[in-house]
Amino acid sequence: MSGAGRSKRARLDRFISQQVGINRRDVRTLLARGRIVVDGEPARAINQVINQFTCVTLDGQVLQDKTPIYLMMNKPAGVISATRDPQHRTVVELLGENSAAELHIAGRLDLNSTGLLLLTNDGRWSRWLSSPEQRITKRYRVVVANPLTTEYIDAFAQGMYFSFEGITTRPAALRILSDFEAEVELTEGRYHQIKRMFGRFRNRVLKLHRVAIGDVELDRTLAPGQSRGLCARELALLNGANAP
Repeated sequence: MSGAGRSKRARLDRFISQQVGINRRDVRTLLARGRIVVDGEPARAINQVINQFTCVTLDGQVLQDKTPIYLMMNKPAGVISATRDPQHRTVVELLGENSAAELHIAGRLDLNSTGLLLLTNDGRWSRWLSSPEQRITKRYRVVVANPLTTEYIDAFAQGMYFSFEGITTRPAALRILSDFEAEVELTEGRYHQIKRMFGRFRNRVLKLHRVAIGDVELDRTLAPGQSRGLCARELALLNGANAP
């Protein structure tokens, strides 16, 4: 996993030693004299664990003061869910100046899929949100080439065996909206899962649009390619009781 994906937790004495270039034993003296301040309070323990968003100062000089960023984007088609790519424009490039903030994607979408995408510089939160063990529901609108029948509902609910990985998908909810459009809810994200599930019926997916992750829905005022910060309510909905 890349540096952007790690939680970057460290002991305070090790962090100070690396930042200032002093012996870790000397950090104890700085601590005793009240010269190290962590999140606005004098530090008390050299073994205190800090993370990438802990504010640390030494003699009033800021050693670290990084703000966590949580964004939602309305991903357009033809843009890849990556921080960099030699062939395609990336979602991070759509963010302009925010692209320099070590942002990465929490739950990717395929090149031609659209809709809700979450981006953050908080690796711990990203990994937690993307973990299959959390079983966070993702909801999609799907347009297919051939008419839908009730057979799809049962097949999705039972799960499908994918011989390539040797796994059976978790039960998925499918609701038919019209002859050619359905809403699908998943609690996992296997490789091209929705397209492969419809492929069992030899029915090609023409459009795949993610409308929600958990209880957070895509802001309909966002045009394709636009983004905004998550509000406190949306963060609370995503985090729930089992937040990291």
